[in-house]
Amino acid sequence: MELPATTVFTRLLNNKFRISVYAAIVCFACYTCIFAFRKAFNVAPYGGYSIAGIEYKVWLVITQVIGYMLSKFYGIKFISELKRVNRGYIILILVGISWIAWLLFALLPPPYNFWCLFFNGFPLGMLWGVVFSYVEGRRATDFIGAALAVSFIFASGLAKSTAQWVMNGWGVNEYWMPFIVGLIFMAPLLVFVFLMEKIPLPDKEDIKHRTERMPMTAEKRREFVQQFLTGIVLLVIIYILVTILREIRDSFMADMWRESGEVFQPSVFAKTETTISLVILIIIASLVLVKNNFRAFFLAQGIMLTGFILCGIITWMFLQKHVNTYYWTTFTGLGLYMVYIPYNSMLFDRLLASFKYAGTVGFLIYVADAFGYLGSVAVLLSKTILKLQINWLNFYTSLVSVTSVAGVIAVTLSVLYFMNKRKTYKLNLTPP
Repeated sequence: MELPATTVFTRLLNNKFRISVYAAIVCFACYTCIFAFRKAFNVAPYGGYSIAGIEYKVWLVITQVIGYMLSKFYGIKFISELKRVNRGYIILILVGISWIAWLLFALLPPPYNFWCLFFNGFPLGMLWGVVFSYVEGRRATDFIGAALAVSFIFASGLAKSTAQWVMNGWGVNEYWMPFIVGLIFMAPLLVFVFLMEKIPLPDKEDIKHRTERMPMTAEKRREFVQQFLTGIVLLVIIYILVTILREIRDSFMADMWRESGEVFQPSVFAKTETTISLVILIIIASLVLVKNNFRAFFLAQGIMLTGFILCGIITWMFLQKHVNTYYWTTFTGLGLYMVYIPYNSMLFDRLLASFKYAGTVGFLIYVADAFGYLGSVAVLLSKTILKLQINWLNFYTSLVSVTSVAGVIAVTLSVLYFMNKRKTYKLNLTPP
């Protein structure tokens, strides 16, 4: 979507600070709108149906996640080769396809409409990389990326609260609800895509500090993986662990609240996720003050290590009845996103800058995402196919406990690997 610049935007975007704030606000708002097309349906119970002895809602979640996962594998090529033209149109086309899938979901009878969620999840899976391409490779990427990344924490709560409001306040049933929520967010999405197109490209100083960002051919992707294989494997393992936790939390937190026996208020999602968003934004955005790329890269991994420790401690306290569901939900979410957000904001951007590699963050994000969602699908299918007779609350607390220990070990090994790489690596990569 190539739109002519106007005098208003020229005046607004005439210094780095205003560009950064503008980009952060616009990208945050844009992805918040996009997220509503994916996650609103999770708040509804979708009870009363089953297929092959498996609960209907579980089919919905798994089908959408499979579509999302396959999109991430396709995105390794699509996003890494994405050029900076027509990105606005790409966003609107992909969101439009996902919205049509919700229309079909409403029109077709349950439970045989579950397959519609595959066509909802697949196009949405490519949108993170498209949106992030507007902000990577800048001196302010940590700040802008943090704002963009926390959008899906805030957006998850907003989408669920909006969905509950649509059903309770408007009398919309749970099958039409996702399409109506999409209708509510479509108009602001059009506005924010237009505004996002006005973000200037990185300037010479940005390129000097963070290296130029270029599309990566298959040869360049293969070259990068060969250079950093062990480190990439460790980072992907960490991301698999945290993606599994996040996906189950997003999909079944309402069910966990009900199973806890405590009073469930739909507005609690907006409250907990807004609090988490603000804390994470402050933590990650503060790394923009760290000019040394290696130092910032290792500090990010220190934040991730702290996040795993926090998840483990607060879950132990919850199991010992020292904290209630609200505080457990809030602090496990905080710890979870202390690991998850760096991947989607600045971790890979700082990695490329540290080794002066002229690639694209989208490639690394989509490698991690693809295997992360593969792990999520594997866990959901295992629980479903094996028909494990445990509730989601017990399942999730056990998963958090095990993942916290595994995550601490994996992050520690990653830090040691990249510290050694820093000492031995020769900057002999030829820029693409």
